[in-house]
Amino acid sequence: MTTGKCVSCVITMMSAMALLFLFTGLSFAGEGAACPYCGMEKAKFAHSWVEIDYDNGTSGGFCSLHCAAIDMALHLDKTPKAIRVGSYKTRNLIDAEKAFWVIGGDRMGVMTTRAKWAFENKDDADAFMKDHGGVPATYENAVKATFEDMYEDIRMIQKKRKMMRMRKQKTQG
Repeated sequence: MTTGKCVSCVITMMSAMALLFLFTGLSFAGEGAACPYCGMEKAKFAHSWVEIDYDNGTSGGFCSLHCAAIDMALHLDKTPKAIRVGSYKTRNLIDAEKAFWVIGGDRMGVMTTRAKWAFENKDDADAFMKDHGGVPATYENAVKATFEDMYEDIRMIQKKRKMMRMRKQKTQG
């Protein structure tokens, strides 16, 4: 498969997911900001929250780099002018490009099988890797890994949601 076809396939999959979320009647529980793609609340996911300011004056908040990547792929006509991410340790929003990123490790990621965590300083990232594994990365590495993982992550999410629906039907029936 050529790179162009692969990118087109990923964008098509993400568009389909976005439409699925829009038309399934998702409602967001609780107060405050929630991810427009999965409904996860900022208060619970501040350690992975991503905020994007686009060049056309719009902005968005997302539970994870996974959902932020979906938004960027769906809005190719908009260029991000600022991207902030929640620091895994402090939960403060920091500049995503200046953050110290860790890919992988034994901590479950948000909306992904391979975690991507941002840290305010190198010492915190190094301490995390010592305790939990993972490899150091840049923001660009983390975004690239996010798109590389997208297919498997979508399959994982679909499986989990199917299991949740089956459990719900079992308890109701």
